[in-house]
Amino acid sequence: MPEALYKKIDWVIAGIWLLLVVFGWMNIFASSVSEDGFVFSLKEKYIMDLIWVATALTLGILILFVIPSNLYPTIALPFYGLMVLLLVAVAFVGVEVNGSKSWFALGPFRLQPAEFSKIATALLLAQVMSKYGFSFSKFRDTLRVAVVLALPMLAILLEKETGSALVYLGYLLVCYREGMTGWLLVIGLLAIVFFIVTLVFSPFVAILVLLALTGIACSFHVRKPLQGGLITALGVALLVFLPRLMQLEAFSFLNRFEPEMWLALLSGAAALTLAVVFWFRRQRELRNLMLGFLLGLLLIFSVEFVFTKVLKEHQRARIEVLLGIKEDPMGVGYNVHQSLVAIGSGGLSGKGFLGGTQTRFDFVPEQSTDFIFCTIGEEWGLIGTLAVLAVYLVLILRLIATAEKQKDHFARIYGWCVACCLLMHVVINICMTIGLMPVIGIPLPMLSYGGSSLWAFTILIFIFLRLDLDQKKYQ
Repeated sequence: MPEALYKKIDWVIAGIWLLLVVFGWMNIFASSVSEDGFVFSLKEKYIMDLIWVATALTLGILILFVIPSNLYPTIALPFYGLMVLLLVAVAFVGVEVNGSKSWFALGPFRLQPAEFSKIATALLLAQVMSKYGFSFSKFRDTLRVAVVLALPMLAILLEKETGSALVYLGYLLVCYREGMTGWLLVIGLLAIVFFIVTLVFSPFVAILVLLALTGIACSFHVRKPLQGGLITALGVALLVFLPRLMQLEAFSFLNRFEPEMWLALLSGAAALTLAVVFWFRRQRELRNLMLGFLLGLLLIFSVEFVFTKVLKEHQRARIEVLLGIKEDPMGVGYNVHQSLVAIGSGGLSGKGFLGGTQTRFDFVPEQSTDFIFCTIGEEWGLIGTLAVLAVYLVLILRLIATAEKQKDHFARIYGWCVACCLLMHVVINICMTIGLMPVIGIPLPMLSYGGSSLWAFTILIFIFLRLDLDQKKYQ
């Protein structure tokens, strides 16, 4: 490679990758080394991780200097098809670990197709959305993107790997960058909010919140926010007394249904009537708000079914502990409880490398994989954890900034996919570790132990480095 081109490699991204990999190995060593000290054996995680690191570095070099970048748009579809087939196959013939069939056993090694499917999905998304004339305003184009995202997600859910499936939602940010309406993201966030409100409080409270939000949205649309806000607040305040009203003898006939059912029937009928009126008046935005209200009602009344019939028992238990519905520090909440103890005991500057008692004595399960962040918190303290977060932030922002500089649409979209995939992993893993999300089993990029994860993120990042390098050849 010519020296001038060698200098054009984005060494910031490559350097951060290497920094995280080395720091990850240090923490894997700290969390898995025995009291006997360093032992050279393939049974030791820190030795196996060295093998993964060496092979990942080899993969990175091959991608950066050997494999031509014009190969990736060509192989995107067949690679994606292969990954979907493997995702389905592993659910039936894979090795079961912690209740999930997500790994193929290859002698002493195990590979997880779900990690590599993120690469295939990113490549195919970039290939589909970079085609000339692509637009989210076209139903066919939107459907193609939806199918690309849905197939691996459904296959991963078949493996009972909820965490890995959630990562694919990060690709919606890429779609938003490429022209998808932001209302889909808002709707997704509101769906989560109503799911939580319904579980923690009741469907009645959730419907009141839905009424309030719909009323405020309508008042802003007709440009009367103060007047509409006051009417909405007064109406919701009166409806709060509906359960008390139903207890009066004069209204005993209402006791045939629960308060939330009456509220849903009355408000739903009103919303449906208004939707028809607004449709005839061609007031599209107000009509959509009424239809959104009706969909919100359906969501609220489907929460119990989803929670009791769709989610597994251990998933329900983790959500209940997270939301404070139940306390179980010695059961499903044990991992998070011990993780918080470990992180809290680190204080400002930590106990020092190999000084963590929670880590060294295996109080935290999966402390070298999904809960590696608590090892960092205990041994490196608040300063260390903030430094790690800062490094991830720099990496993600650098990926986005570099992606925005790409003249080739495929490279730009792919770069955004890499950044959003990293963002979802970091946010979900750390929120899980500190008790802000249920424990769903997802690695921290380049830090957690696991060959599949390290290989996948290495391939993701180095493909983008090669795409960026090829563009710089002509500058």
